[in-house]
Amino acid sequence: MHFEHIKILWFLVVIPLIVVVYFLRQRHKRKLLATFASEAMIHRLQPDATWRMPFAKMVLLSLGIGFLIIALANPRMGSTIAEGEQRGIDMAVCIDVSNSMLAQDMKPSRMEKSKQTVRNLMSQLGGDRISLVVFAGRAYIEMPLTNDYGATKMFLDQINTDLINEQGTAIGDAIDKGMATLGYNDGEDDQPKWEPNKSRAIIVISDGENHEDDAVEAAERAAEQGIMVCTIGIGSTTGSQIPIIGRNGKITDWRRDSEGNIVTTHLNEEMLRDIAKAGNGIYTNADGGNAAIDDLVKQLSKLDSQKFGASQFSSYESVYQYPLAAGLILLLLEFFLLERRNRRINFNKIIRRNTK
Repeated sequence: MHFEHIKILWFLVVIPLIVVVYFLRQRHKRKLLATFASEAMIHRLQPDATWRMPFAKMVLLSLGIGFLIIALANPRMGSTIAEGEQRGIDMAVCIDVSNSMLAQDMKPSRMEKSKQTVRNLMSQLGGDRISLVVFAGRAYIEMPLTNDYGATKMFLDQINTDLINEQGTAIGDAIDKGMATLGYNDGEDDQPKWEPNKSRAIIVISDGENHEDDAVEAAERAAEQGIMVCTIGIGSTTGSQIPIIGRNGKITDWRRDSEGNIVTTHLNEEMLRDIAKAGNGIYTNADGGNAAIDDLVKQLSKLDSQKFGASQFSSYESVYQYPLAAGLILLLLEFFLLERRNRRINFNKIIRRNTK
């Protein structure tokens, strides 16, 4: 047996808390009664009182809540291995890691907003494969093409502006590296033959500032090979200063030019739109939130999915209904169980009458 939502089981810690509260409450109750009268007198004043009924109610309540928590975690049993066809598109995500991405006109920063945007995009992907490219003054492949989203998130978490020392915004080089992760080999003999198709995309996430190469030409080159190029703008057109972050995580100064003036960085939407147009894609602004991601996913849905091969997956049967039923029954018993003895029903007298 295993649980689909295993983290929910952490709520089981409420059960020992219920037990502790019960005993503390009973202890406090006995102390209060002791100040009022002796134990013998209290028994005479409360002939129907018993410790067994409240204890039973506490046990029923604890078990009932425990079973409901287990049901919420969705226990599953059995395991059957099934095969299915895996289809989807290939996409390379190119992330700008230049110093301008430290600007905080998007909270908490352009860099963190970029990574959050990729996570939101991945949450809407199905069986698609993804690769990661980082770029500043030049581009590097951070992670090759994979459908392992868990590994992708791990690599994504490690991306920061310290990865590349050479400053700039080499979007053209990033597009070329993205094409390489998608399998484009420019006619090299030792590589698999490249077959253009409409099942590949490159997504550039950048502020588009200080571009170092002909990014539009690179996007056109990708489009000629059937690769759609889309761009996501990060930052504001009004501009923002670039902070210098100290070891304590606080801003110690602002980046300055050679003359000592504080540098202001702006989102270059015109450049990003030109790149997307040349790559037969669309431009969106990350400031649009989920709407921007929805527009991008809608554009990607126009691509033709391809077959990646057969995949195996496990099929389990949910058995949450059993702990759910047990929990509800126990809670109902706890609700109808009285804390005092019911003197109207004396089972000993009933038994004695029947035996006469």
